[in-house]
Amino acid sequence: MKKLSFLGAITLALTLFLTTNVTAQEFRDLDKSPMDAAAFPTSYKDSNKLIRIIYSRPQLKGRDLATLAPNGKVWRVGANEAAELTLFTDMKLGNTTVKAGTYTFYTIPGDDEWTAIISKDVNVWGSYFYKEANDVARLTVPVTTSTDVLEAFSIAFTEAKNGVTMHLGWGTTRVAVPFTK
Repeated sequence: MKKLSFLGAITLALTLFLTTNVTAQEFRDLDKSPMDAAAFPTSYKDSNKLIRIIYSRPQLKGRDLATLAPNGKVWRVGANEAAELTLFTDMKLGNTTVKAGTYTFYTIPGDDEWTAIISKDVNVWGSYFYKEANDVARLTVPVTTSTDVLEAFSIAFTEAKNGVTMHLGWGTTRVAVPFTK
């Protein structure tokens, strides 16, 4: 077996080092508004879901909710991509029956009430491309407040009579959106 010279050994080591760095996968840092999902039933073991929403969770970080989700303007419900709502069975939002499928979920915030919007658009970034003509259903719901402060925008579901309620919360603002079967 032939011995490697000192210069040969250095060259080999440098080549391996550079090759490893060139082919190494670079991963992004954690998103500032991480993606999350909420579903009903909430148990991860129950695969027979009625409804699911995938959304990003922005943080208040000392900012005002009205600045991040301005009153009277269509909001994407979270951050980054618009929230993606999947109904696994036909459900009603107000008096409008929405067929099972995947949609975009928007809101129009207000001081006393928010308008919940289901749109047939999908794969939408923000609310920049929102078109009212693509609305499938709309429902105006009252706003309540809580003494608990949620730093991160959050969505949760609870069972309701003949359906499910989607709860939106951020800061002290709370909004409940009823879906019925």
